[in-house]
Amino acid sequence: MESFLIKALQLILALAFLVIIHELGHYTFARIFGIRIEKFYMFFNPWFSIAKWKPKPKPRKNGSERASWRDTEYGIGWVPLGGYVKIAGMIDESMDTEQMKQEPQPWEFRTKPAWQRLLVMLGGVLFNFILAILIYAGIALCWGDRYIPLENAREGFDFVPAAQKAGFRNGDIPLFADGEKIDASQADFQLKMIEADTVKVLRNGTDTVGVAIPEDFLFRLNDDKGFMAYRVPVVIDRIVNGEAAAAAGMLAGDRIIAVDTVATPTYTELTPALESYAGKRVDIGIIRSGDTITVAATPNEFGKLGFQLRPITDIYDAVTVNYSILESIPKGWELGTGMLTNYVGSMSHVFTKEGAQSIGGFGAIGDMFPSRWNWYSFWQITAFLSVALAFMNIIPIPGLDGGHVMFLLWEVVTRRKPSEKVLIAAQYVGMAFLLLLLIYANGNDLLRAFR
Repeated sequence: MESFLIKALQLILALAFLVIIHELGHYTFARIFGIRIEKFYMFFNPWFSIAKWKPKPKPRKNGSERASWRDTEYGIGWVPLGGYVKIAGMIDESMDTEQMKQEPQPWEFRTKPAWQRLLVMLGGVLFNFILAILIYAGIALCWGDRYIPLENAREGFDFVPAAQKAGFRNGDIPLFADGEKIDASQADFQLKMIEADTVKVLRNGTDTVGVAIPEDFLFRLNDDKGFMAYRVPVVIDRIVNGEAAAAAGMLAGDRIIAVDTVATPTYTELTPALESYAGKRVDIGIIRSGDTITVAATPNEFGKLGFQLRPITDIYDAVTVNYSILESIPKGWELGTGMLTNYVGSMSHVFTKEGAQSIGGFGAIGDMFPSRWNWYSFWQITAFLSVALAFMNIIPIPGLDGGHVMFLLWEVVTRRKPSEKVLIAAQYVGMAFLLLLLIYANGNDLLRAFR
């Protein structure tokens, strides 16, 4: 229950932040062009709001009708499915058709030139993409890049069941994807493997083996929620006082290599081996200062000895790259544009049967976050969601920013405005489609949960 609440809190915090930035993009460009914003809401507020605030108006100079920030009602809704700015003189999700029947005013959206309206509609997407770049730059500045070159992972990698069915084996070390050397310093190196035709791996430390990647491999991995992970040698970092490891005389720096007659070169093998001896005394094979010794220990009822693992970056030879403020900006641009390119490329898989089944809603998004609070992971996932939100909103579907952009581009090219009836009808169709998509995506989450 605790892990669920932590994931839910991270999801809500990330969505709130992304929604505010997205709507701030629309708001900023509207204010630049003197367009009045009637409401600015984080989350939706049907029937009532959690909180709202309307600044006191000030007398306008010389009877000016120019829009002001004081024209706007700011608030927080109770439905955390997004947010909105209500732009005066615009057909949007508010469906305020009564306003459109009034005489057009100079501070309304509909009276502005098409290029200004186009920038207003692109503002949310632009701000989300800029945000992603800034987050990635901040990550580079605060944490830098610390990675383990694949060839330095002596014990290789563990692969999820779908990957093992494709031909990978636990302990394999990936070398090349379609002839190109796999570089762990690149954030998308696993995606390149998944989308390759053939991946060459080092097996058993001596053999080079080619693994043919199935066409639908990306979707086969969905149920396993991953692809591969470094195999972690069991090196003790800290002993918990009063637990089995301390009673057996284990020390920080010891490496566990066997439980009775079962070899446990990594944590993957250690966990089930200890669970099979829960509450029973058993011999534990250890390497200490180069010597192999045996100690007797009794795992608790959960199959635990009571120690903390040494971080993998302290076991394998890791590479650390630090960035200055000036260096972090181009790194943020590189990561942001790279993530956008990969995301757009992966969208081609959505228009298949397997792709449609893989679509997820808020449950799938929330499951991306770790079950324990970790700021590095939180910002990594938030940056990815910002890229995804930017791309999804620019798709030319009525009801999304991309739908408005589509009609505005039509107006720029033809020099003719679509009629209000067309815009209203398109808005209804788009909102209905988005509602059905929302139900379908979250329905998929429920089906996966029951399975």
